[in-house]
Amino acid sequence: MSKVLTDLGSHMDKSIQQLQKELVKVRTGRASTGLIDHLHVDYYGSRTPITQVANLTTPDARTIQIVAWEPTMLGVIEKAILEANVGFTPQNDGKVIRISMPPLTEDRRKEMVKMIKKMGEEAKIQLRNQRREANEEAKKQEKAKTISEDESKKLQEQIQKKTDDKVAEIDKVIGTKEKEIMTI
Repeated sequence: MSKVLTDLGSHMDKSIQQLQKELVKVRTGRASTGLIDHLHVDYYGSRTPITQVANLTTPDARTIQIVAWEPTMLGVIEKAILEANVGFTPQNDGKVIRISMPPLTEDRRKEMVKMIKKMGEEAKIQLRNQRREANEEAKKQEKAKTISEDESKKLQEQIQKKTDDKVAEIDKVIGTKEKEIMTI
C-alpha cells in the first residue's frame, strides 16, 4: 500500500517540477536568464547548451547579458537566439550580447495568463491520470487478495487526498506566476 502512495507522490512531484520548469520560460515583466538558458548552440559541430559556452546575467530588470567564453561564439549565440524565435532581438557589440526586454502590454499579459492557466490545467490532467493508475493498482491488489477491501478503500481515499493536495499546489504555483505577470 505504501509503495503505491510513494510512487504516486514521486510521479506527482515530477509533474509539478516540470510545470515549474515550463513556467520559468514564460516571460514576465522582468528579464530572466530562464527565458533563454534552454537554448542550444552549435559548438564545434555539436549541439551544446548556451549555458556551457557563455555566462548569462541580468544586469538590470530589462536586460539579459550574454558574455561568451570564446569571442568567436558571439555570432553563433546570436544566430541561435534569432532561430529559436523567442521574441527577442539580440544586440551584439563584439564583446557581449544584450537582449532588451520591451515592456509587456496589457493584452499580452492577459494572453500569457491564459497560456499559463492552460499549462496548469495540463499538469492537473497528468495528476488525474496518475491518480487513476494508482486507483487501478489498489483495485488490482484487492482483486489479487494482497490487501482487503477496507484497505483498498482506505488507500483510494489517501490517493484522492494526495491528488487534492497536489492540485492545490499547482493552483498556488499558477497563482504566483499570474500575479508576477500582471504586476507592472
